[in-house]
Parts: sequence; structure tokens; C-alpha cells
Amino acid sequence: MVAEAEKIMTLLVDVDEPKTVGRVAEGELRIIPIISGIVEGERLRGKVCHGGADWNTIINEDLCHVMARYWIQTEDGAVIGIENEGWLNIRAQTAVMRTTPRFLCDLQGKYAFLTHGCFTGELSVTGKNQVQIVVWKLR
Repeated sequence: MVAEAEKIMTLLVDVDEPKTVGRVAEGELRIIPIISGIVEGERLRGKVCHGGADWNTIINEDLCHVMARYWIQTEDGAVIGIENEGWLNIRAQTAVMRTTPRFLCDLQGKYAFLTHGCFTGELSVTGKNQVQIVVWKLR
């Protein structure tokens, strides 16, 4: 059986220069500040808000772990928190990272559908200081 997916949104996220923490127990930690961006989708549109970050850990020469935590504000004023975690094989030919986004929003609000089901993301670097994340909901 092949899973079908519905495209929920595309985020173009602007980031600042990485801040190097250094060697931690898990690997080499860099914190990448999230400074702005846009959100586009059939069911929501808005902006990526300043103040989030990606805690990016290079485990070894083959493996990198990302854990981003940030928020968006929709055009109608709703605030939605996002936690997005994933792993990247650094030596892979493709620069697309698979992630697992989790949404934190008003359970009584218009965007409560984001709290139900299984979501996956495709993160790719689109510029020196920008990434694109396409979010899909599995059906």
C-alpha cells in the first residue's frame, strides 16, 4: 500500500548566520536563528515570525540532526508553534532532508486540523540564508 499525501503548506524561511556552540555530547552543535519568512498553502497563509532557531548537530561526517522550534502567524492573526525534527545523510547526493513537523495551536480554532494526523516535511536549502520546507499530511 502506498500512502497518499495532501500538501498543507510551503514555508520559505530566512535564517541568520549559524552561531557555533562547539562540541557537545551528541556532536558539533550550531544554532541557526530563524528571522522571518512566508507561509503559503490552500488552507493557511501568513508569515514566519522572528525568534525561533534550528539546533543543528553534526553527529559525524555522515549524519546531521536538526531540531527547529519557531512560530508562524496566519493572515487572520492566529499564532501556531512548530517543532520540526529530522536527520540528514550529509554524503547523500540529494540536499532534501525529511522531517517530522509538529504543530501547536488552539484546539478550538480554525487550524486545529494541524494537530491531527501524520505530517512529514521536505526541507531544502534554497539560498545562502534561506530554506524551503514543504509540509505534507499523510492520508
